[in-house]
Amino acid sequence: MTFNRGLFSSVRLNWATPKALYQALDAEFRFAVDACANNGNAKCANFLRGDEGLAVDWLDPAFVNPPYGRVIGRWVKRAYEQAQAGVTVVALLPSRTDTSWWQDYVMRADEIRFVRGRLHFDERGPAPFPSAIVVWRGK
Repeated sequence: MTFNRGLFSSVRLNWATPKALYQALDAEFRFAVDACANNGNAKCANFLRGDEGLAVDWLDPAFVNPPYGRVIGRWVKRAYEQAQAGVTVVALLPSRTDTSWWQDYVMRADEIRFVRGRLHFDERGPAPFPSAIVVWRGK
């Protein structure tokens, strides 16, 4: 039996949010900050660089597309904590329903929007994993 190791690996951590997807979400939420970005992939004029978003409070509402490797759990926990502090957080995440971060924090979200099909993050074609938009509305 063979399987695609790319489906289960963290070889590529950063998947830049597709422009059309971000624009649609921004039209709905009017983001004040991109909480995990860099100069090359920031979607919002106001953004937090790299791990800065793990240490400072986020503006409301916040968009986050965190690195998809082993650190993703820290980002999802931070998104949940920021929502508990009153920030509406919208996250683009790989749909990993079997992980502890999904069970512990995503299942507490106000909305989970599963993306039909595979997102095309860039010219490389479709992602090797399913995606979801997760919304925690600030409490």
